Amino acid sequence: MNKTVTASEAPNNFFSILKEIEVPGVSVTITYEGHPKGVLMSSEEFDGLMETLDIMAHPEEVAAIEEGMREKERGEVVTLKEFKKNLGI
Repeated sequence: MNKTVTASEAPNNFFSILKEIEVPGVSVTITYEGHPKGVLMSSEEFDGLMETLDIMAHPEEVAAIEEGMREKERGEVVTLKEFKKNLGI
């Protein structure tokens, strides 16, 4: 869910905005002269977004994820217990 506030409103509501963005999926867009200029989101969501962008920038990582998804669809998976047993741990 995204909420929008103006640059003039943001300073007066800063602490309530910080509380709002603690909720997963909530962000606040700050506008100036009717145009979006910035977005506030939780640091956890920002970190996740940056990690996703980093992964997407590496085609080999995307390919590995896609292959893993195909393996799962084909049922080519093992339980954690089986995985540990195969590794001898």
